[in-house]
Amino acid sequence: MCDTFARTGPTGTLFAKNSDRPRDEVQVVRWHPPRPAGPELHTQYLRIEDAATHGVLLSQPTWLWGAEHGVNECGVAIGNERVWADRDLDGPPALIGMDLVRLGLERGGSAEEALAVVTTLLERHGQGGSGRPDATDPYDSSFLIADAHGGWVVETYGREWVAAPIEVGTSISNRYSLGTSWTRGSAGIDESWSTLDWHDQHIDVRGADHRLSATRACVATADALDPRAAIATLRDHGTGPWGAPGSGDRPIPPPTEPGEDRSGITVCMHGERVSTTTASMVAWLPAEDGEPVRAWVCIGSPCVGEYVAVDMPDVPAHLADVTGWHEAAARRDRVEADPAALPAIRAEIDRREAATFA
Repeated sequence: MCDTFARTGPTGTLFAKNSDRPRDEVQVVRWHPPRPAGPELHTQYLRIEDAATHGVLLSQPTWLWGAEHGVNECGVAIGNERVWADRDLDGPPALIGMDLVRLGLERGGSAEEALAVVTTLLERHGQGGSGRPDATDPYDSSFLIADAHGGWVVETYGREWVAAPIEVGTSISNRYSLGTSWTRGSAGIDESWSTLDWHDQHIDVRGADHRLSATRACVATADALDPRAAIATLRDHGTGPWGAPGSGDRPIPPPTEPGEDRSGITVCMHGERVSTTTASMVAWLPAEDGEPVRAWVCIGSPCVGEYVAVDMPDVPAHLADVTGWHEAAARRDRVEADPAALPAIRAEIDRREAATFA
């Protein structure tokens, strides 16, 4: 489970994503410099044709070639979401969603170019292969691709895809949501086709809808271009017993399983069997020439983690080292076991972040 959203204005686009993954899966932040094309490229499961790349800042589970989300030196950002496709997923390994995130960023100098990269490679190679290192768990993906001037939501089903512009702003989660509002698609898809018909009806998506309500509310606000507003939403524990939207300073919800109390299925996830937010990113994609692309990166759970400014290509050492992630996970575990420890931790994190945004 993940949540991704973006908002575009006259000065640029703000992009944000929480990566929800297996609870103990380590995720680090890496800078990959530009490189020329080689004879071939080894992705997670496939060897494919290579191409020259842009420099990219990626948030990567350590066992993956690809990435959960990232931003490149050209000001393109991409994040992916698992969608529940009603098709046989037991085919041979192919490209996985995280491969396509990295490939789109490495080869796309704009959102338009990244869309072409992702959809062309999707049609050519298909989707397949496990998205987890410890289980056979293949799945299809949706994507949010953004640059300073807008971008695209892409929903997929095997080698098929449709896309819609993000307009002023949008958010996506773990469900098909475009319906018939798409404007581009792979060959052979009827113009009246609804992506809701791709969904596996046995899968309950109310948890995704619950999280979408928070991210869509952020996109709709007047301060949606403020990275601090995006960060507050990425820390959201929802309403009810766990606090108000955007409240990273309230008690952390206990792990829940599908079908149980949904107050624990929030933008900042703390699931045991469901999933846990293990990394997060906010990126500013400026419209003005010469203004630098900026990213704020958090490893571990956003509510007890610090968003650190990253000026590409320099990545703070603790973001790139597995030790930093384990320290963040230990802080999460401590507060889940003893919520009374949270206020002091949050106070120190808030102090450091205030200096970052001063």
